[in-house]
Amino acid sequence: MNADVDYTSPSVQFTYNLSDNVLFQKDAQNSINELSIQQLNTLANVSLLDIRLSTANVVEPHYHQNATELVYCITGAVTVSLINPFTSELRHFPITPGQVANVPQGWWHYLVATMDNTHLLTIFNAPIPEFILGSDVLRLTPSNILAHTYCLNENKIQEALSPIKKSVLIGPPKDCKQPLRKPGIHVRLADTVAHQQTSPERSYAYTSEYPGFSFNPYQEA
Repeated sequence: MNADVDYTSPSVQFTYNLSDNVLFQKDAQNSINELSIQQLNTLANVSLLDIRLSTANVVEPHYHQNATELVYCITGAVTVSLINPFTSELRHFPITPGQVANVPQGWWHYLVATMDNTHLLTIFNAPIPEFILGSDVLRLTPSNILAHTYCLNENKIQEALSPIKKSVLIGPPKDCKQPLRKPGIHVRLADTVAHQQTSPERSYAYTSEYPGFSFNPYQEA
């Protein structure tokens, strides 16, 4: 129970409609609703995001400074990608309905929908899910600092980052004028084998490119 709640008060809350608290909406197929202690005062150390995505849409790179995130796939399919700070490896975990992927607190990660009508619940062990977004890091860090720190061309940095005017959350932005790119995601063979061992009914097509498994969320059918 939440020790700060008076359970005899008429203001105590036990139910809530997530559609009443839209955190972000890109369009009818891509949105995020939030539930935290700010909406439901009987919550303690738990909160969640209700996420809907269409193919190739991305919950942008970010990290949660105050919570671990458990991603549960209800419908569709999504690849959860994260950087393991202990091994400096980028790992990719494709999940489908009934499966979960866990992102430890403070780990850099992003989610790519690989099917239309993807529906996810992301659950946090904190009363409010806090986050630092990649779009905010890029747009708020002075371009001269980026150029000096990484020995880059400041003019090119300014040009490349100028379209990022606000937090993105679900990308690409609705007003993106760039052609859809097709970046392959190369998944370590160990990740894929482990995934298949826990879910033998799922199958993923292997390729001979590189020593592992090649997965491309933008690949046309």
